[in-house]
Amino acid sequence: MEDTKYKNGDALDFIMNMSSVPSKLPENLELLRTRVLCNNDAPQHTDTIQYSGAYAALGVDNSLRLDNFCKNFKVEVKKLTDEIIEFDMIGIDPALANAFRRILIADVPTMAIERVYIANNTSLIQDEVLAHRLGLVPINADPRLFEYPENAGDEKNEKNTIVFKLHVRCPNKIGQPRITVKSGELKWLPNGSELLGENRKPNAGSQTSFSCSQDSIPQFSDNPPRPQYSDIILAKLGAGQEIELEVHAVKGIGKTHAKWSPVATAWYRMLPEVVLLKDVEDELAEELKNKCPQNVFDIEDFGSGKRRATVKNPRDCTLCRECIRGGKDWEDRVALRRVKDHFIFTIESTGALPPEALFTEAVKILEEKCERVITELS
Repeated sequence: MEDTKYKNGDALDFIMNMSSVPSKLPENLELLRTRVLCNNDAPQHTDTIQYSGAYAALGVDNSLRLDNFCKNFKVEVKKLTDEIIEFDMIGIDPALANAFRRILIADVPTMAIERVYIANNTSLIQDEVLAHRLGLVPINADPRLFEYPENAGDEKNEKNTIVFKLHVRCPNKIGQPRITVKSGELKWLPNGSELLGENRKPNAGSQTSFSCSQDSIPQFSDNPPRPQYSDIILAKLGAGQEIELEVHAVKGIGKTHAKWSPVATAWYRMLPEVVLLKDVEDELAEELKNKCPQNVFDIEDFGSGKRRATVKNPRDCTLCRECIRGGKDWEDRVALRRVKDHFIFTIESTGALPPEALFTEAVKILEEKCERVITELS
């Protein structure tokens, strides 16, 4: 009956369900497999054990199985603002967590200023420096509505280019104070460029070839393209000085240039785990609480004038190790660990896309990369 039951099923399930096969590792090995031990001198057991037969002698299967991954993987959002999202990724390998980080920095596209046409610049700042500063201004425009410029050859049309102009002049008066030119002076031109073509002939047309106005895009009716921050200083003008220019923003990725990176930062850390190995009471409890600069520990009163230290905010631990400094006695009282498959992930958006949308786009890009590899291998 057992042979019939499993002949078309998973043989591994049959083996794992045998009564003589242990269901889990001994406690000490499970600790080394799932935790990084942060000792006073250096962390230990930092590697993740990927080999499926690592614990075969104990009858424990260590292979990565899709059903186990689907059952254990979770994403829990802890903080969400207009610019920052902090969430926990649980049950995931460090390689995948790092893949998301790298994709967010280098592969998620945004719109950024690529071409700067300067008609007049009599300020102290050089043309190339001004162009560089303009390129780093974050543009609030959904890149998913645009195409990559190379898809249309050299043509700059309404599907791949956003045009802004900037024209600021400081009055030429005696005693006129300097004026500050900020990113908010960039004005969107939905009908395309107002400058003549590169051959400078009157019949040559403009720098762009818009077949229709970008005003017709429904998504731009309530949220037109603009610099994400209007107070970024570009230059300062003295009396009689002037800047007149036009800029073209196109779609690109951070791998090409950092100005297209959609994140100011994307980083993760393993979940801290702080364990009191012994009861820490009275004066020692007060000393432990004062040792920690992050207020991880607290003191509770359990009657009869007795006080005992407790772990209140383990998530705030930065692994400064202050709590285990002061001799081996403190190392025997407090254990600092990191959970290997639990990552606290933080994404800070530059403003082109909301932070929650950035992670969704990163997942899509990773999926496309995997499909491309599978296609090539098959």
